[in-house]
This record gives sequence, C-alpha cells and structure tokens, in this order.
Amino acid sequence: MVVEEDGVTPAVHFVAFRGDEYWSAVRLWGRPSFIHRRWDQRARRELHPSDTVVFAKGCDQDPCSQFNAADLDE
Repeated sequence: MVVEEDGVTPAVHFVAFRGDEYWSAVRLWGRPSFIHRRWDQRARRELHPSDTVVFAKGCDQDPCSQFNAADLDE
C-alpha cells in the first residue's frame, strides 16, 4: 500500500465500464477502489490529485453528465 505525504492512500477509479473491457482494465490496473457509472460532478468531487482514473472511453476533459449516478463500491 502506498501512502502519500499528506496521509492519503491513492485510489483507482473506473469510469463508464459496462462490459468485457472491465476485466481488461483490471488486468492492467488491478481492481478499482471506486466504479463510477458515468463521468459526472460526483465522480470529479471524489478525486484526489494522487488518484488514478481509468476511462472505458473518453477522458477527464469530456463534459460531465448533467445528472449524477450512484457509484459502485468494489
């Protein structure tokens, strides 16, 4: 476990995964700490600068969804 200087453990966030690409991402990044159903304001608020965000498609520069979705805890 890696702990940053400020005492925060970096998390891995998966965004908008829906199918088999999930398991490909798990092989590469490991199991996520959080699964966000879509890129929304809630997902953005939960990020720490040391976290890693993995998108099924798109990127953090894409517009956020107008509506928040419930997240899944892995």
